Amino acid sequence: MLFTAMSGANQALEQQAVVANNLANIVTPGFRAQLVEMQSSPVAGEGLPTRVSVAANGVGVDWSEGPIVHTDRALDVALGANVMLAVQAGNGQEAYTRRGDLQVDGTGAMTVGGRPVIGDGGPISVPLGSEVTLGSDGTISVRELGMEPRGLSPVGKLKLVSAPPGTLQAGTDGLFRSANAQPLPADDSLRVAPGALEGSNVSPTNAMVAMIDNSRRYDMQMKAISTADENAKRANSLLSLQG
Repeated sequence: MLFTAMSGANQALEQQAVVANNLANIVTPGFRAQLVEMQSSPVAGEGLPTRVSVAANGVGVDWSEGPIVHTDRALDVALGANVMLAVQAGNGQEAYTRRGDLQVDGTGAMTVGGRPVIGDGGPISVPLGSEVTLGSDGTISVRELGMEPRGLSPVGKLKLVSAPPGTLQAGTDGLFRSANAQPLPADDSLRVAPGALEGSNVSPTNAMVAMIDNSRRYDMQMKAISTADENAKRANSLLSLQG
């Protein structure tokens, strides 16, 4: 009873951490809610055929799409269904995201969430001070200072990949990666919606209910641990020899 309740309390804490992370990303564009995958695990040992503990089986992802909000901002793009945007992760490898709130930093590098955006030939950069325009196919065009209103010049193209639900693995940094860690090929048939953003698919109400449920489940497991401890003490008292 003691170890069964302890494993349940430990997994309740892990699930609470995932729910807290979901709540913290309610306003993160394109965020996909994380789900805790758990499974029952029989306790090994002689004479323990009915004892079962709980074990975490990894973190899953809610692949449902978030709401689309029209921002009319030139660097905002809402990705289509099953579309991912390629970015450069902290280790230099290619990873993928649903975020579409693109930025241009002080060096002209295009980033999203602080990570370089990958195009046809690597990380994308644009001339400083230029006006950037995005096409529905991911083409990036700029109009530099002094150019005519219609003088747009293409400087690159966003790398868009097709990733149906379940084909990518979620990382702890909020990015997605292929199972074999190999870059996915770009798909020129994919489209984006400039001037719009996909919001997070986290429901604040459901997340708060899950947080309360996890808290009560943890309290229940701790009460079971306390009861098991009291039962053990009473058993020892009954079995002790009084002089």
